[in-house]
Amino acid sequence: MKKSHLIISSLLLGTLLTACTSQQTSGNRSSATEITTAVTQETAASTPTITENDASKLNEEANPTPEPSAEAEIKNTAPLYSMNEVYRFVPIEQNTTNKVVLLTFDDGPKDQEVLTSLLDTLDKHEAKAIFFVNGYRVKQNPDLLKLIDERGQTIGNHSWDHIILKNETEAVVEKQIYDVQAAVEALVDKKPLFFRPPYGSGGDTVKKIAKNHGMLYMTWSNGSLDWDKSAKDKPEVVIKNVLEQLHPGANILMHELKWTADSLDELLTALENKGYGFIDPASININP
Repeated sequence: MKKSHLIISSLLLGTLLTACTSQQTSGNRSSATEITTAVTQETAASTPTITENDASKLNEEANPTPEPSAEAEIKNTAPLYSMNEVYRFVPIEQNTTNKVVLLTFDDGPKDQEVLTSLLDTLDKHEAKAIFFVNGYRVKQNPDLLKLIDERGQTIGNHSWDHIILKNETEAVVEKQIYDVQAAVEALVDKKPLFFRPPYGSGGDTVKKIAKNHGMLYMTWSNGSLDWDKSAKDKPEVVIKNVLEQLHPGANILMHELKWTADSLDELLTALENKGYGFIDPASININP
């Protein structure tokens, strides 16, 4: 009897131990599952959701849109003035004033003191101008060409050697014009958009080649005669010559000369007192 009771007790004890072990294993598995689920949820919560807008911004940062070149900015500026057949400038819209002049300076860059004086006076009057340069002088004075550009003024093409292009072959004209375009672009990263033939002597071939290079061909409508011996070292004569020929839309020809630089402040003041403003070359229609 005692022996049977011992057997029954042993069986009951084994059953209880098995049940406890099973519950503990099940509990451990349940706890592991809960931890895994919690970690997964926490990871998901901490990982940002990337929307289409976010992806677009990241793409823009990785591949930024290039800034437009200065040449492109000039081309994209809405033009205010066009040039007529006698090289005068007229408003494109009726509400734009016609009491303006275009300031131009030929045959540089050659003299830092004179050029700096011209640039300083232009800045004083908040005026823009075109500096028509010769290629051989650009080669001699690359820093002066850069100075014109750095000071916010416009560079024009005046041929490489300052020769009478009308007398030359098409091949020579092409080289005289192209070489200046290439030299200027190499130094300031933009090509001239305006061309003036030396001595005002061009012709159909010169006009065609200038146009092929994307430039507006012009001579002038108001000559200061600062190059003439009658005006040498006489700033007052330069001023007198310009004012005597003054008209709305005047295309004023001057040069990089000391007496012209000495006359410029008084000349611009006189023009302003007569109610004239100064054309920004960026506002000229180069594709008439």
